[in-house]
Amino acid sequence: MPPDNTPAIGFDYGTSNCAMSVRDSNGLRLIPLQGSNSPFIPSALYAIEREYISDNVVRAITDKPTQTALAEQRSTLLNVARLKHREAGTSPEETVIYLGEQAIDLYLQQPDEGYFIKSPKSFLGATGLADEAIAFFEDVVTWMMQQLVSRATSQLQQQPRQTVIGRPVNFQGANVERSNQQAIGILTTAAQRAGFTDIEFMIEPVAAGMAFEQTLQQNQCVLVVDIGGGTSDVALLQMGPDFRNNFNRDDDILGHSGERIGGNDLDIQLSFRHLMPIFGLGTQLKNGLPMPAHPFWLAVSVNDVNLQTEFYKPATLRELKQLHIDSKDKQRFSRLLSLRKNQQNYQLVRSAELAKIELSSKANSEINLEFVEPELATPVSQVSLEETTANIVTGMMALITEVTTQASVPPDCVFITGGSAKSPMIRKAIEHQLGRLPIFDGDDFGSVAAGLGQWASVIYR
Repeated sequence: MPPDNTPAIGFDYGTSNCAMSVRDSNGLRLIPLQGSNSPFIPSALYAIEREYISDNVVRAITDKPTQTALAEQRSTLLNVARLKHREAGTSPEETVIYLGEQAIDLYLQQPDEGYFIKSPKSFLGATGLADEAIAFFEDVVTWMMQQLVSRATSQLQQQPRQTVIGRPVNFQGANVERSNQQAIGILTTAAQRAGFTDIEFMIEPVAAGMAFEQTLQQNQCVLVVDIGGGTSDVALLQMGPDFRNNFNRDDDILGHSGERIGGNDLDIQLSFRHLMPIFGLGTQLKNGLPMPAHPFWLAVSVNDVNLQTEFYKPATLRELKQLHIDSKDKQRFSRLLSLRKNQQNYQLVRSAELAKIELSSKANSEINLEFVEPELATPVSQVSLEETTANIVTGMMALITEVTTQASVPPDCVFITGGSAKSPMIRKAIEHQLGRLPIFDGDDFGSVAAGLGQWASVIYR
């Protein structure tokens, strides 16, 4: 067991951002993890070579038996990494993997080089993953956790060994139980290899609610709506002075539900319906038939590891080349071929995301696509965003209906959090569904991390 003075932290390994929190002599606070004392790091990784990820993970493990065992499991990858270092004239000690904004910037500069992954949490519960794919995601998550633990250690002057990690209600919509077990298994393995000895998990909307609970002066039934990047989670909780010191909060959860729909899905839907027509979606083939939509959906589905694998298969390239021959509008369809060749589909969805964010405060925006073709751009409005993503928002609101139906008592108020909670259309939909209930806003990115840290200070005290 770790010594009593070892800091216990809350760890929000999020789809969009990662954050950590701790309760110490300064109270409950988020831990600065990067420049400008920001506690938030985008969940993104860029590696010069894919094999370098496993190599760096193994070398950073401090427990020798664990390191030796993993080195044996990854021996082939480690040999390839050593060979690539020799060919490139680089040393394993050099920086060859990047985290957060650095990773995103490098990908945008050279999308057709290196290995880039954004929002790896979205993939952890994917069905049909082979053992090799699970091992790879273990290494991706481990490397990110090792980096974040190292930064937290520098801030706390002591390595944290105990943690409470956030988790969505469900990681995937299909095969829920198996998906959740797989994702929790990957996160647990990664946390252990990153140096944690005591690991607990807490459902994210419950954690977000615990942060809000500290502000309550009287008991309330709180409906927590957590709209994250990868998942939407809703919970109805008994909270307040009579509940906040309960060691077991399971009895305080009156209802909960969650689905793998979130802000990323809004970006993907906007990319598909608003941007893909510029790449040929909706055009015709020479025989008069409509252009198949499936290749365009593959291109934008950056949060689905199986669909991304399919998009980059040689068979898909052959299909795209044939569709280009058969297309009436070759100029538009050639953009899709270029997008695939240059591996710019993440960049495309990122452009849609930036427009969505701008439309949170403006009526109109413009999506710049000059990385595909000079002077290529398209306008987008708040109205068109709402129309394009209406089915996604409807799915989010269905979770609220499910939870309020589960519970025997109605909510007294609503607490909204999550990175996508800023969206006016989501806020409007919640207000329309719940009528005149008081609505409170949390720290859109920090509520879950703060609640996890609060719970860590309780269970590890």
